[in-house]
Amino acid sequence: MDEATFEDLAFGIRSSREVDAVGIAYANNPVVCYNSKTMRYIRNILGVVLGAVLLFSLTPEDVALRTEKMLHSLKSIQADFEHILYSMSITTPLKEKGKFYFRKPDTMKWVYQDPEEKIFLYEEGKFNFYIPEDNQLMRGFLSEENHESEILDILSGKTKLQDSYHIEFSTFPTENTSIYQLKLTPAEEDEFSHILVEIDEETWLIQKIIFFDWGGNKQEFIFRHIKINVRFPLDLFELKIPPDVEIIEK
Repeated sequence: MDEATFEDLAFGIRSSREVDAVGIAYANNPVVCYNSKTMRYIRNILGVVLGAVLLFSLTPEDVALRTEKMLHSLKSIQADFEHILYSMSITTPLKEKGKFYFRKPDTMKWVYQDPEEKIFLYEEGKFNFYIPEDNQLMRGFLSEENHESEILDILSGKTKLQDSYHIEFSTFPTENTSIYQLKLTPAEEDEFSHILVEIDEETWLIQKIIFFDWGGNKQEFIFRHIKINVRFPLDLFELKIPPDVEIIEK
């Protein structure tokens, strides 16, 4: 075997196809076979280690920026959601589930299915909240400090996270793996003391967001089965209500 081939094997310069060819050509030489397999193994290990180093070298601001860029590039989001309210006034958290739809620039719909059917529709600063069981429709304008507005601004990529929040890593309980977890503290006084965000490290999509208010209450939103850039039916964001519904202006 010539010296150039040994050097290539030793430093992993050749492609895996070339290394395999060398291994086949010298199959009767156990030293060469050993070197070929060993160097492929070492090269794979080094690749994994290098990838891990690059991931762990990300700062909280890097994670926030990548998430922001990902969300900014999207046109729509669809997901199953779970909404959990932890209140200081009740001992058992209130849990609700349903479907979530978001379309840029500023339209979202929460279809609550369990335990009670409700529909929350938001568009251009206005909201409609329909409760079929009570035959009531509440409508009005949503405050920018409300958690629905915060979610909209974050998911739309409209909010510059580094301008609006102090960002740091912060671990909290989760069933998910391969994630980043951030704590967002508003740079200016807000209705919320801070927000916890969980981000998938492969897709850079938000899987969980938790709002903490100054009274010790928190609202947690968990997103599963997320789909992006979905083409929604034209009537998805229309609210169909009976003619005799009671309308309450907020």
